[in-house]
Amino acid sequence: MPYVVTQSCCSDASCVLACPVNCIHPAPGEPGFAEAEMLYVDPRACVDCGACATACPVDALKPHTTLTEAELPFVELNRLFYAEHPHADRTPLALVPQRRGLVGQDVRVAVVGAGPAGLYAADELLKHPGVTVDVYDRLPTPYGLVRAGVAPDHQHTKQVTQLFAAIEGQPGFRYRLGVEVGRDVTHEELERRYHAVFHTVGAAADRTLDIPGEDLLGSVSATEVVGWYNGHPDHADVPVDLGGERVVVVGNGNVALDVARVLTADPVALAATDLADLPLATLRGSRVREVVVLGRRGPAEAAFTLPELVGLAGLRDVDVVVESAEPFDLTTPKGRLLAELAVRPRREGVRRIVLRFRTAPARILGADAVTGVEVEHTLTGELTTIEASLVIRSIGYRGRPVAGLPFDEVAGVVPHQAGRVRPGVYVAGWVKRGPSGFIGTNKSCAEESVSSFLEDLAAGALVSPAEQPRAIPGEIDLDGWRAIDAEERRRGALQGRPRVKLDVAEQTTIAHAARPRGKRALRLRP
Repeated sequence: MPYVVTQSCCSDASCVLACPVNCIHPAPGEPGFAEAEMLYVDPRACVDCGACATACPVDALKPHTTLTEAELPFVELNRLFYAEHPHADRTPLALVPQRRGLVGQDVRVAVVGAGPAGLYAADELLKHPGVTVDVYDRLPTPYGLVRAGVAPDHQHTKQVTQLFAAIEGQPGFRYRLGVEVGRDVTHEELERRYHAVFHTVGAAADRTLDIPGEDLLGSVSATEVVGWYNGHPDHADVPVDLGGERVVVVGNGNVALDVARVLTADPVALAATDLADLPLATLRGSRVREVVVLGRRGPAEAAFTLPELVGLAGLRDVDVVVESAEPFDLTTPKGRLLAELAVRPRREGVRRIVLRFRTAPARILGADAVTGVEVEHTLTGELTTIEASLVIRSIGYRGRPVAGLPFDEVAGVVPHQAGRVRPGVYVAGWVKRGPSGFIGTNKSCAEESVSSFLEDLAAGALVSPAEQPRAIPGEIDLDGWRAIDAEERRRGALQGRPRVKLDVAEQTTIAHAARPRGKRALRLRP
């Protein structure tokens, strides 16, 4: 097999469009594409041209001759997909849609949120002549969870920022960073100044366990820990105590595995990533030897994806231990890999990650700070205690209400129809569909919402703005972001790292210094 997919799909589908023989599946329009954990290369049809690898924004496709030992399982995964899902008479389905012209209209759109959902929405909007887009974000830096949510040891995933850089360089695109909607400008004001407003603010809150002891020192959310080690300004001061030998992570999705992997990683290896400076110093002094990852259900229902499990199984300096009293489903790749991990011999003196199933937290123990967690076996009801100095809940995110928009408190999303809240107001990303999917899932999500916008525009349902966008003191434009990015990369290069993340104060200073003398805070369009 010449080329192999080696990680979770970013759902950008660039590889599908680039392939001259249509050998990558499931493709857009085929059953299962939206839910696929990854795509697969048909070994019988691939002509080894490399077009897919060139097109992929996250370097997920590699020649089989360059695979590392840890990546070899992906060869079998690709083969098995086509053994179980043959594509005998297939035709290309990922066709480039025709643009809908807007008859030269000057259509202004505000996008609130500069993460993947916001940038994919901007990209879809800018495909149509006459549309210009202002992207707002409360932080001085864009890219949302790609910058502050992707694990630092997954630098290949962060390469999707190259695609985002191409989007933000398009004519008609403008950043208005460091501007918080609801504080610096209201939603109602945006409605008066733009033809349409897209909210793509994600799901910033985390779900709680609602058990005794959850408020103890040493009980934190994965949202906080991920933000802490990625240098998110909201979480720079999270008290992450790594002075004990064991950490318990509640929940077994991909984020839980990320946290477990980072907390057991060799700090020397992490020093070559964009991990924030304070967390790096903390990890260098860490005494953690074991991270126990708890799953309420059995191995067949584990929330992590197969590519993430393959990555975990391939760790050289960490043992991965699987504890389950029930048999594994050997008819699935995930079940077979879990079964293989369950019988691997353990090595003395090696840090380890324990995947424990059918285990739910009953209460977190401790007087003022965490000393352990009492857990219940979900089938037998038996209670046992796991000693730990840090408990991290990783049981999902939920959206927060957006001022001026309706909100479903149960689902944690803004109610909508195909992304339309009402004509002129739209949502995309997690605030629209909940915390599900991968980075690239936001592409198809944004396409649907933009399609609703175009329908409303064609039907004359949008109100022309009564006012022009106003200047907002302190806002940061594209030049400012590029100056921040260049300085972070410059400092990183001095240390052999991708970048060194700066704090908000320094980011703001650098961005404003990049503005030409006498330049107005906002250049209004005619």
